Amino acid sequence: MPKKVAVLAYDQLCTFEYGIAIEVFDTIQSKTAPLYQAETVPIESGNLRLAGGLRTQCVAQLERLAEFDLIIVPGWPLHKKVSSEMASALQNAHEAGARFMTICSGIFLLGRAGLTANTNITTHWQYIDQLRAEATSENVEDNVLYCGTGQIMSSAGSAAGIDLALEIVRQDFGTKEANRLAQRLVLPAHREGGQKQFVPRPVAHAQKSGFAKYLDEVRQKLDQSWTVKEMAALCHMSERTLMRRFQEVMGLSPSQWLIQERVFFARSLLEEDHFTIDEIAQKAGFNTPETMRHHFRTHLKISPVVYRNNFRQK
Repeated sequence: MPKKVAVLAYDQLCTFEYGIAIEVFDTIQSKTAPLYQAETVPIESGNLRLAGGLRTQCVAQLERLAEFDLIIVPGWPLHKKVSSEMASALQNAHEAGARFMTICSGIFLLGRAGLTANTNITTHWQYIDQLRAEATSENVEDNVLYCGTGQIMSSAGSAAGIDLALEIVRQDFGTKEANRLAQRLVLPAHREGGQKQFVPRPVAHAQKSGFAKYLDEVRQKLDQSWTVKEMAALCHMSERTLMRRFQEVMGLSPSQWLIQERVFFARSLLEEDHFTIDEIAQKAGFNTPETMRHHFRTHLKISPVVYRNNFRQK
């Protein structure tokens, strides 16, 4: 049974972010069946204006929101107020167990509807100060691609919504399905939510310089210890140059990047169910289950055992 997805539509809708949601959740399917069933759900009536000069005539369907498993909020115009009818419908959907995914300024709709207390939230870096001023949650994260656990998940500007969408697919159906989707979209399979929103140089620069080739070699040998000194030698750089290049290109230190890759690889092994926790810790380079558990709790807020059990139940 595919998961039901509502992509909200309203006046002054951002068509790029709306398109992200439709492209991901209305087209993805396994080898045998669709994984999601997505549809557009207007929350305002009338002749709605969309970015780029488009217009569409809609009738609000607020009463339907509680039917959906996932509700996606593209960018919300910051000057727009949230009606009591909108807030009530969103609250009812939340109480019914719906998850929410917001892109860019979409989190402002949920915040103004009273749904963001006690959860980590983010938005585009240009709007972070306003989000802090409005948020009922004290946990506003700046300069991350996406964040959130449970029912509220938010992403930074525009393209970061694709990263969050891939993460949701990964949570729902596993790494293989998320990787298949990323391949179809011609995108990197995974960018950690905690990765910075902006870095001085694009990743393409690293690919042209051959830097990406060395990172791929490290990924293929994650069971090795990989000190910064060893990684610098592999890349034919000094340790200082390597540290600087990582910050410029990845927005992370070499050690942070390595832990991120180990966690990602361990997740894929946990989903396969072929290896014990001890074996996965060794293969991913954590060496001990205790170390792997620590990093899983830091990055994913759950233990490897819970991650595996959750995946088995899907």
